[in-house]
Amino acid sequence: MNLPNSLTLFRILLIPVFMILLLGAVPYGKALAVAVFVLAAATDSLDGWFARRRRQVTTLGVFLDPLADKLLICAALLALIELDELSAWVAMVILAREFAVTGLRMVAAARNLIIPASPWGKVKTASQMLAIVVLILKPGCVVHGVRVSDMLLGLAVLLTLGSGVDYFVRAWDRLRPPEAGGGS
Repeated sequence: MNLPNSLTLFRILLIPVFMILLLGAVPYGKALAVAVFVLAAATDSLDGWFARRRRQVTTLGVFLDPLADKLLICAALLALIELDELSAWVAMVILAREFAVTGLRMVAAARNLIIPASPWGKVKTASQMLAIVVLILKPGCVVHGVRVSDMLLGLAVLLTLGSGVDYFVRAWDRLRPPEAGGGS
């Protein structure tokens, strides 16, 4: 078990702690939940950085890292629905994109192809995490007559959809069946 994979597993283990703090009757639960969420999100950057810097990229890490991200985001979205701070349709759009891209990666893996992380995917994840933090701490904060959380959620949804389309467009040439025929 190398350091990057240990950080990823640590992130996964923080998810139930985050959920208990956010949904349980814990003093200062929301603030503590955000601290745990931010810590978990920070390990996402650290594990990748360590893996590349130490040349410790592993098959397990390539599998676990995006899974940990998805579990963290899904847990937060479900908790926010439970707290009535998030519409279920927003969570469904985000979750549907995650499942679609995961399915795409599985199809590619079956053909011995790797669909690498997209810069848009990383921006999407950051926007989702920022929106989640604001929804937990300041869901009703209004600037110029618009809820900040609504603006951030709108941006996160647009980036979620855009990055999903980007993955499929980039993968199309690599995954489509070879054209038949050709002989003269």
